Amino acid sequence: MQEEIDELLENMDHKEEIGGYFTWVIGNYEVVLVRSGIWKVNAAMTAQKLISEFHVDAIINTGIAGAMASWLKVFDFVVSKDAVHHDFDVTGFWYPVTQIPRMETSCFEADPQLRQTFLTLWEKEKKSELFQKCNLIEGRIASGDQFIADKDKKNHIIEICHPACVEMEGAAIAQVCYVNKIPFLILRCMSDCADDTGTETYEFNDKTAAVLSATLVKHFLEE
Repeated sequence: MQEEIDELLENMDHKEEIGGYFTWVIGNYEVVLVRSGIWKVNAAMTAQKLISEFHVDAIINTGIAGAMASWLKVFDFVVSKDAVHHDFDVTGFWYPVTQIPRMETSCFEADPQLRQTFLTLWEKEKKSELFQKCNLIEGRIASGDQFIADKDKKNHIIEICHPACVEMEGAAIAQVCYVNKIPFLILRCMSDCADDTGTETYEFNDKTAAVLSATLVKHFLEE
């Protein structure tokens, strides 16, 4: 969403825009920033364009999510261990829910080095005034083409794939990166708890959660 990149756009010096893709330099790195849009197809198309046209070496997906793990609260963070499609279901052909036929894996693992770099950064950031009330864990990201604001749906997703959080894009980006052999990482800040209060709390917390997530990515890039 636009709220998820505004914080980064405001801090970009000498940026250049190419069709909604913003490029600028931090240290020794050229960075490409883009708003993927909502929905897995939009996210997948954007990820593939980053790889095919901008030739990126890695992709970091930042944004908001609904908490699934019971110990997560609003404004806590999840760094992806892996990502799955919670709404992929071909059980009629005798596959388990989330399993994609004819792929070596349906659980796309995030890059270990990027994960460790974020965890190391967090050890410094968690003491700051901005993040001192937040927690950060590693966990699974579950993606689907639906906003989860129902306790029964939440429990079903927990039962089939045990994610830390749920959102609508990460697994698509992860799958594109996996096929193209590009390292990736997903960082999500919790905007709600993906339950019967999800819509109400999301509307209240989405911008704050988006800013927190973008700020942490900004500090990561600066490091």
